[in-house]
Amino acid sequence: MFQKEKSKRLLVEFFRYLLVGGSAFLVDFGTLVLCKEVLLPDFPLKLYTATAIGFIAGLIFNYILSITFVFEIAKKSRVGHSFLDFVVFTAIGVIGLGLTELGMALGVDWLRINYMLVKIMVTAIVLLWNYLGRKLFIFKQPQKESVESHGE
Repeated sequence: MFQKEKSKRLLVEFFRYLLVGGSAFLVDFGTLVLCKEVLLPDFPLKLYTATAIGFIAGLIFNYILSITFVFEIAKKSRVGHSFLDFVVFTAIGVIGLGLTELGMALGVDWLRINYMLVKIMVTAIVLLWNYLGRKLFIFKQPQKESVESHGE
């Protein structure tokens, strides 16, 4: 019975992460297109710069909603709220950014696929990386004794 409840909570959490991830993707994607098409029309390496700017905007959006909406443990305790937690959250995001930039280079420069389509494909992979990394390294369920100490 306990395992079933735990699985259900994990599924709800992942669904929330998908909602937040989808919203963060819209922030990221919108910022990418805005920067590439409007703000940086003649900037060298504009695609990669715009991709990074969009990713950072999405990262900040995702962090705020992850600690306020997605991860129950962050709402019930201070897990995820420290500067170190933000650094780890960001490091996982930077790895995701690296995966994103690599995917953009592979898809756009080497395979000659439209950048918007590549971004959508790469985002699905990076979303899974980001969720698993953040769940395992920041928002993991602490041991029994740690849970009790968070309540103090």
